[in-house]
Amino acid sequence: MPFSYTRTVRFQDTDAAGVVYFANVLAMCHEAYEASLAASGINLKAFFGNPDVAFPIIHASVDFYRPLFAGDRLTIQLTPKQFAGDEFEIAYQVFSEEVAGRSAAKAVTKHVCIDAVTRTRKQLSEDLMQWMRQFEI
Repeated sequence: MPFSYTRTVRFQDTDAAGVVYFANVLAMCHEAYEASLAASGINLKAFFGNPDVAFPIIHASVDFYRPLFAGDRLTIQLTPKQFAGDEFEIAYQVFSEEVAGRSAAKAVTKHVCIDAVTRTRKQLSEDLMQWMRQFEI
């Protein structure tokens, strides 16, 4: 079952035209990612501060279907999927309460697990595998 994260669009998320700036949708999706890790019991400080392991994003994309405005109440659903022993992808769907049932945006981030010192690929940890199993479809 996908993880759901709710958030209100803030004025600071918008551009001069009054709509959410495209890059901020990815920032909101990353907030959902962090919330899902915490909800599965992963210690965020240890996860992101680990000097031995890193999870850089190697690909990101966003498709927009309708504008989002300050004050819009969003639900971001995320579904992780493992691709290899050292790679995973997260699919996001962004819904606005203003348009029930229809996605306002979709995003994807692809991550790789690396040894933070040697910058070589490394197998995903059991904690991360468990997180993926918890929120996969």
